[in-house]
Amino acid sequence: MDNREQFIGLWGVILGGSSGFGFAAIEKLALHGMNIVMLFRETAGVEKVLNEKISLITAKSDVKILLINANALNEAGRDLFLEKFKETVGKDGKIRLLLHSIARGNLKPLVSGGVSDNDSGEMLSIEDIQLTTYAMSNSILDWTRMLLKEGLFYKDARVIGITSEGTHKYWDSYAAVSIAKASLESLATYMAVEFATYGLKTNLIQAGISETPSLKKIPGSKELLQIAKTRNPMGRITTPEDVANVIYLLCTDEASWINGSVIHADGGEHCR
Repeated sequence: MDNREQFIGLWGVILGGSSGFGFAAIEKLALHGMNIVMLFRETAGVEKVLNEKISLITAKSDVKILLINANALNEAGRDLFLEKFKETVGKDGKIRLLLHSIARGNLKPLVSGGVSDNDSGEMLSIEDIQLTTYAMSNSILDWTRMLLKEGLFYKDARVIGITSEGTHKYWDSYAAVSIAKASLESLATYMAVEFATYGLKTNLIQAGISETPSLKKIPGSKELLQIAKTRNPMGRITTPEDVANVIYLLCTDEASWINGSVIHADGGEHCR
């Protein structure tokens, strides 16, 4: 089989694909014949630029890429996805991949005047934690259940989420995201067991520190990048393309026995 036709007729749903790991995954998977639906929440100006980038991708790959500018974190957004997907694909479209790459959370310290050098005076509230946890963790369950209920998953499908080293180490003002990622890691374990009977394999990728728009929002991100380069055995930081390559590998037939894993895509950065 031509490698460009590897996933022909199959679809990937990318939640949060306007930049970083999500967009890199779109570029990679399209080259191997996977059609894509990308949900994102951006301004009209950003959407225009995205459409231009997507046009370049589809010009190189014989795939369909459907962009939906909607809130993936509420029922209205999920309903709009179903409407657009069924209009575009019909009843025969089958989803090989659900990639949860939403980076939407609150970056505040637990206490004003605490240990952070980037203290703005704002403290993390319980509501901040709840919103961040739903955005970066629990929403993956709502999407998986919905796609399963609608019968849209391929018989051998993948559910992939993104976690980070900040789940297990202290980073300034990262508490809400760390809590969310810890929740995601626990949730993925249960999903790997309970959704296996439906042919779903649920895995997480712990990406190395990478210079993405999401990272730049974290206080002290420049220091994190420098430390990562020093720690990494490969002598460089992780790129979105590195992570996209692992996402692609998990989508292959050969990866069908990988389920319930946290895979480090960091060049060995976590070893130091």
